[in-house]
Amino acid sequence: MVLAQLGGSISRALQQMSNATIIDEKVLNECLNEITRALLQADVQFKLVRDMTTNIKKIVNLDDLAAGHNKRRIIQQAVFNELCKILDPGKPCFTPKKGKPSVVMFVGLQGSGKTTTCTKYAYYHQKKGWKPALVCADTFRAGAFDQLKQNATKAKIPFYGSYTESDPVKIAVDGVETFKKENCDLIIVDTSGRHKQEAALFEEMRQVAEATKPDLVIFVMDSSIGQAAFDQAQAFKQSVAVGAVIVTKMDGHAKGGGALSAVAATKSPVIFIGTGEHMDEFEVFDVKPFVSRLLGMGDWSGFMDKIQEVVPMDQQPELLQKLSEGHFTLRIMYEQFQNILKMGPIGQVFSMLPGFSAELMPKGREKESQAKIKRYMTMMDSMTNEELDSSNPKLMTDSRIMRIARGSGRQVHEVMEMMEEYKRLTKIWSKMKGLKIPKKGQMSALSQNMNAQHMSKVLPPQMLKQIGGMGGLQNLMKQMGSTKDMMGMFGGGGGDK
Repeated sequence: MVLAQLGGSISRALQQMSNATIIDEKVLNECLNEITRALLQADVQFKLVRDMTTNIKKIVNLDDLAAGHNKRRIIQQAVFNELCKILDPGKPCFTPKKGKPSVVMFVGLQGSGKTTTCTKYAYYHQKKGWKPALVCADTFRAGAFDQLKQNATKAKIPFYGSYTESDPVKIAVDGVETFKKENCDLIIVDTSGRHKQEAALFEEMRQVAEATKPDLVIFVMDSSIGQAAFDQAQAFKQSVAVGAVIVTKMDGHAKGGGALSAVAATKSPVIFIGTGEHMDEFEVFDVKPFVSRLLGMGDWSGFMDKIQEVVPMDQQPELLQKLSEGHFTLRIMYEQFQNILKMGPIGQVFSMLPGFSAELMPKGREKESQAKIKRYMTMMDSMTNEELDSSNPKLMTDSRIMRIARGSGRQVHEVMEMMEEYKRLTKIWSKMKGLKIPKKGQMSALSQNMNAQHMSKVLPPQMLKQIGGMGGLQNLMKQMGSTKDMMGMFGGGGGDK
């Protein structure tokens, strides 16, 4: 069960409760039982789920539910708050400082993606201006040094290791000393893992930690390990002073609930999540957006961050101008498809939008949806400039459609299907008309132009209903942060023209 499915299960439980004529303790318990089932299937540890539902029962006022207040929103808010509480250990972890040498030690089981994560962590900080270095103290796994060496070379990060020295403690100490002399301000030590938790692994970790005195120990956890997450994280915490957690492999069918379990077990925050194999598929972990996605409520701020990453700065004013005019052509659709494909695995992109994942990206059909977008783009490659730049659907005569089908090697019915998609998107785009334009190049200024009234007109009715109507939409904005920080792209209100 991926994050979107968990959100769908919880949404259905909330909807069933909302439809109940009378809300009493029995109805509330039935709703919470469904939510419990969904969270357990998402690999949230049993005790955490039990404690959470107990707290919700104490918090939720049955009189408020019976009085006809937004029942769905009250429960959803309570679940959201409780999950956020679990993911907040109440204390920040150590943060490296530029110009001052910091030693960060990575621990975790073999197969968790620890070595790759070390490089991603170094690469992330390198882009931010740090001078990182990598030390391979993993002498247990054959090929560990070769892997780290290959990753580091590709990322142009200095590295240290040995093919002949078998003592991981000596390698770690020598590597740290070497890079301190070279004025590296972030020295990352990759330690051995094992296929399972065993005394030899923990003893080696303790020895390396004692010798290198790391400023921070990061526990790397594979998100697909299931209910074992809590016990595994706790075992590492008891052996070394785990100060932070990184969750890997969040790009596949990982359930995601293990992150909550790991935080609860280590009392340490998740600081990053790995979302793919590539060096830059590495995201800073933010509690509220993560929980929102976990519950199927979306992550508008993450979506907008992605938009800002892929829409070139010089194209932003033009895109916004087109939005404000409500003028939508096939060429604009083509450009936006290009942007969507740049935004990473398409399922991840749509999972940031409440309701979109279920409606546009059915389970197991992410690749199919991506292939469809590419087919549409191939068809549009066979169109003339006149066809691409016209917003008049009557221009697309039968003869033109047949020519486009022949030119792109597709069937006529596929071209007709693409035109139907164009008409659907045209309706959505037309609702953007009147958007106020920020000053040139200030994509973030869009966030100041947002209001829920305008947004409610843009969202499909089914999606708006799923997030609890206008009240739920306003509440979602509050949960995700200030309305100034969210999805301004769909806003109305004031701004600079």
